[in-house]
Amino acid sequence: MRAEEEEVDTVRALEALASSSSSVRLRAALAVGTAADPRCVDTLIERCAVEPDFHVRDMLTWALTRHPSSVTVPKLVEALGSERAQARSQALHTLSKVGDRQAWPAITRALLTDPDDEVARSAWRAAVVLVPEGAASGLAEVLVTQLGRGGRETQLSLSRALVALGEAVALPVLGAAMTDADPRVRQHAIATERLVRDPDAGFGFAVEEAKRIMVLGTSAREE
Repeated sequence: MRAEEEEVDTVRALEALASSSSSVRLRAALAVGTAADPRCVDTLIERCAVEPDFHVRDMLTWALTRHPSSVTVPKLVEALGSERAQARSQALHTLSKVGDRQAWPAITRALLTDPDDEVARSAWRAAVVLVPEGAASGLAEVLVTQLGRGGRETQLSLSRALVALGEAVALPVLGAAMTDADPRVRQHAIATERLVRDPDAGFGFAVEEAKRIMVLGTSAREE
């Protein structure tokens, strides 16, 4: 009898994920994650692709992390091929939380350079979590091709990803970008180089330093 009651509760929770109320959807995602029934994984991933509320999406991701990665990772990787940007972005975000490096081959150059900023940002975050030993330099070479892209939040996400790769990996590729013909690329590269050397400096400070260096020239960079 207990098993039947749990089955009914799970079915109700899955149905509640489509409620018009975000608070109801949030509680439903919590309930599904608490139950951790593998049969719910497909529905959770499908809901991630369309869920409009950030907090509910975060709870959906938590619910997915409650399931074995052997069940979730293949389905999340499949979602990376979706035409819907949110489906790709949320799948990448969830893969970064799951942290299973078997997903690394799915973090392609196409995702790292996705035209949708949210997808690209999620790909950068997932990549630095999942990158295996020996692949970090190749990842950094792709990441620097995105320097100068987007607004402040997008640029901050990229800088953080490069900082996470460490000085030995990030500084060589940033060095070349710091002389790029595009001033946006140069400024972003200089600011990121400052952050790599001093992660506590803050992005705003690093950007202002980069602007000063671009005005004063290489002598300021060496100070």
